[in-house]
Amino acid sequence: MEHMSRKYLNLCRRCQVMLHNIDIPHPFSLDVLCRRVEKLRDRPLHLHQLPQEAASAGVCGLWLATSSADHVFYEGQTSRLHQEHIVLHELGHILFGHNALQQGVSDGIEKLLPDLDMGRVQRLLGRTNYTTRQEQEAEMLASLIRMSANRPHEEKPQGALAKLESALGVRASDVR
Repeated sequence: MEHMSRKYLNLCRRCQVMLHNIDIPHPFSLDVLCRRVEKLRDRPLHLHQLPQEAASAGVCGLWLATSSADHVFYEGQTSRLHQEHIVLHELGHILFGHNALQQGVSDGIEKLLPDLDMGRVQRLLGRTNYTTRQEQEAEMLASLIRMSANRPHEEKPQGALAKLESALGVRASDVR
């Protein structure tokens, strides 16, 4: 049990550090956040609805990186809030720089996205399960972004406090 608690705390710290380095727009706007990620990565980010067949195949979100752009695909047959969470999850993968799916998964993606030139794909990540570290990080970061977006806007601390918060993975205002 202690091992799980330590593992969860480490996950929280990693995600808090990442969250601290993201400029969350207030009031929250997914479009503005996507533009900020574009600027951070110095490459375009495109959002697309997945084809309807994707849901029956068990895919609700996907990040595809080519040499020149990032593409995030999300389930179109769900609520707007769920669509936004799916996009935030995929942004989590992008921000953490997670690795691609195992070989063999691309076969299913080629069927869902027949116009896709797999030769141009550099990274491909899809939501599958939440047992891997990458999926847990992306999911927790998506949730933290949403929670942060719902809080009243606070100025980010500068100087020594900001460095200490970043090193510890917590914000002083969260400890009170």
